Amino acid sequence: GVKGSGRQYSGSRVPRLRLDSMGLPPTDNQRGLWMSMHLILTVIAPDRPGLVETLARIISNNGGNWVDSRMARMAGQFAGILRVDIAGDRLPALRRELEALAGQHISVQLAVSEPETDPSQQQLVLTLVGNDRPGIVHEVSAILSRHGINVEQLDTYVEPAPMSAELLFHARARLSLLPQTDTETLRADLESLADDLMVELGTEPAAP
Repeated sequence: GVKGSGRQYSGSRVPRLRLDSMGLPPTDNQRGLWMSMHLILTVIAPDRPGLVETLARIISNNGGNWVDSRMARMAGQFAGILRVDIAGDRLPALRRELEALAGQHISVQLAVSEPETDPSQQQLVLTLVGNDRPGIVHEVSAILSRHGINVEQLDTYVEPAPMSAELLFHARARLSLLPQTDTETLRADLESLADDLMVELGTEPAAP
């Protein structure tokens, strides 16, 4: 993004106002096209070498900035979600090139990012461990929804229990909740799902 630095210019270094093709100052709509837009891309394709490079090349060639991403290989498929910043007037060309990837069996969905959540909301990390069973994600998410909690990130996996053939379900979620949310009631509701379910609620560890 462009930051106001209070920098002073002199002589030939004074920046010139960008003009349109008619040599006129830009309208408000034109300024909007030149402003940076925040995009969310979701990608799924059969896994193979070079997928990330293909995406990165298209984004870079269209003046986009690859900001953040989560990607993984699951059951032979490559799946990912990423955030890209790009000038509004470069968006149509980027969209065309991404849509053309369908010919290579790469599916890309694009959406303009909404404003961030209310900063007054509390951020918590939920960790769950318990015996795996069908429907556990639905049961957990139903309780979170009933408490008006937004799931910002969710990671789950199953693995064999130590010295046992049973599978353990692991989940880690980053939650956004209102200040008035009763976290003790939330914990009790989650623990009531099963006697073996271990529930931890805490804050995100500070970055080193």
